[in-house]
Amino acid sequence: MAVEAVSGNGAEAVPPAPAREVGVKAAEVAVSENASFREESNFLADLKENERKALVELRDKVEAAIVEGKLFDDGKGEEKKKKKKAEAALEEKEEEGKKGAGAEEKKEEEGKKGAGAEEKKEEDGEKEADAEEKEGKEEAKKEEAGEGEKTAEEEKQAAAVVDKDITLWGVPLLPSKGDEATDVVLLKFLRARDFKASAAFEMLRRTLRWRKEWKGFAGEVEGDDGAQLPGELEGSCYLDGADREGHPVCYNALGVFADDAVYKKALGSEEGKARFLRWRVGAMERHVAELDFKPGGAASLLQVTDLRNSPGPAKKELRVAVKQVLDLFQDNYPELVARNILINVPFWYYAFSTLFYPFMTQRTRSKFVIARPSKVTETLLKYITIEAIPVKYGGLKRDIDTEFSADDGEITELILKASSTETIEIEATEADATLTWDLTVLGWEVNYKEEFVPAEEGAYTIIIRKGKKMGSGEEAVRNSFRAGEPGKVVLTVDNTSYRKKKVLFRHKVKSASAKKC
Repeated sequence: MAVEAVSGNGAEAVPPAPAREVGVKAAEVAVSENASFREESNFLADLKENERKALVELRDKVEAAIVEGKLFDDGKGEEKKKKKKAEAALEEKEEEGKKGAGAEEKKEEEGKKGAGAEEKKEEDGEKEADAEEKEGKEEAKKEEAGEGEKTAEEEKQAAAVVDKDITLWGVPLLPSKGDEATDVVLLKFLRARDFKASAAFEMLRRTLRWRKEWKGFAGEVEGDDGAQLPGELEGSCYLDGADREGHPVCYNALGVFADDAVYKKALGSEEGKARFLRWRVGAMERHVAELDFKPGGAASLLQVTDLRNSPGPAKKELRVAVKQVLDLFQDNYPELVARNILINVPFWYYAFSTLFYPFMTQRTRSKFVIARPSKVTETLLKYITIEAIPVKYGGLKRDIDTEFSADDGEITELILKASSTETIEIEATEADATLTWDLTVLGWEVNYKEEFVPAEEGAYTIIIRKGKKMGSGEEAVRNSFRAGEPGKVVLTVDNTSYRKKKVLFRHKVKSASAKKC
């Protein structure tokens, strides 16, 4: 059995080959020129000197904060304490000034009354001093007792929050535990803050406080069934496969909100909006649980957001909800998304995006990739193999595939020149064989047909699929044919455009004799 690609100038054997890089114009799709992207290394040996120093500093800060029970401290308590002491000292100074001025005036007045008055004044002054001294001692004792009670209470509270087993995303945060995943998590906060240890430490603190206060991780809100969205939205956010670097791929489909009934049910009330936000955070938590925080592991997601049929900027509730999600993720899930790919992007998005971009860090913005409808498959192929791209996005992956597994049906690539026709031939060397194939064209916009040509000379050609103009939004083709006699299936792709196309296909043949064995 053989597969051949035949052009108008003759036949040329095409050996099976993995899909290679697909070029994309930078003006149309803002993606890297590389076929696959690589994040910064999480191995300590690969860090720069300043990065290692920042990591050591952050380790020390986290270690001290956990051991002292101050990891959740926002610093406001200490500031209030210092402010209160300063105010008390100022009041004491002002009071002493007033007493001194009063005593001076009284002294001058009594000096005019003679020696007798002077003696009386001295006596009264001594009594007053004794009284003030006594009062001051009593006040000092009260303050000392109060300060002691307060210190004891603060120490009690601090001891209550000391938790050396505290974790984030299942990773121990105490560096002295020696878990190598700890550094990977700390590096995420450092990278989000340009390796400024103090800023990264404060970001970590805020994230931990937010997680402690957030209601919704496990349906903690009374009457909330785990923050589950209406059934119509179940397919709006899900994981499916991995990219070329092993990152789990998260797909988001906003087109579900085009239905007014679904939209109102999900975002039509304050309760609904809060529920949506809790659900989206819960989904993120489930996806993060699939990550590997060991050095060299897939410690972030590849996120694909499909804007096909999504409501425009006029839907204020959706716009606000999306911004809330972006803000929460940027603040509390740093560096957990390796790349954000937006596909089927409509024209209105470019104006709409200006509302969000000012609120994103430069690093977050740099991870966005934009693909218009005609470039969806071509763009995704730069990051995900064609076998792992869902069929609805022009790939070959089907939810339930009984024909092809991950280990069979090698992908063959064919370049289709502008204004040319190519044919792919799949041979059936014996009778009663079943031939099955998958085929997709990047961007389509070609004419396509399928035929079976018997090996016997003069036999009639059988049309399997009539010639059809395939639009840019077509899914990958899958078909099969049971050959009653030796022959070949011929797949014809006619490119009438002035741009070259790329064809990707795979096939398999099952013979009747193999089934009997």
